[in-house]
Amino acid sequence: MRADRRDRVWAAGMAILVGALLVLVVWRGALLIGSGSAAGAGIGVAVVVIAVVGAWVLWRSVQFGLRTQALARELEDEGGLPVDDLPRRPSGRAERGAADELFERRRAEAEADPDDWRVWFRLALAYDDAGDRSRAREAARRAIALHG
Repeated sequence: MRADRRDRVWAAGMAILVGALLVLVVWRGALLIGSGSAAGAGIGVAVVVIAVVGAWVLWRSVQFGLRTQALARELEDEGGLPVDDLPRRPSGRAERGAADELFERRRAEAEADPDDWRVWFRLALAYDDAGDRSRAREAARRAIALHG
């Protein structure tokens, strides 16, 4: 099985498991709400609210993953997906100096053409290589918004 297909199957399986867990949590919360005691009902409401927030976070994460995957496929079809040729440490992480140099090039591209989703997507990949996951997600969100 190819790595990208394996990753998708793994992500789908994990999302299904988390979804099933959330259903069970809501069910237990409903049982607590119907328990007849004020404390049980209060805890049950809190449990249901937490499960609803968890379901929303799961949904947003899955949407983000599907959208970024679609952008990557489109960019690859256009021939614009950058080749990952950064030197790597034994841990698999990119060497810091090379990642920083690539990041600076990608940042300059984004500053030169701030309305092109492609440069923002490549910037997100550079942030990820540099180890800045939160900014990588932010740049990917910007690419998704610009793509429409």
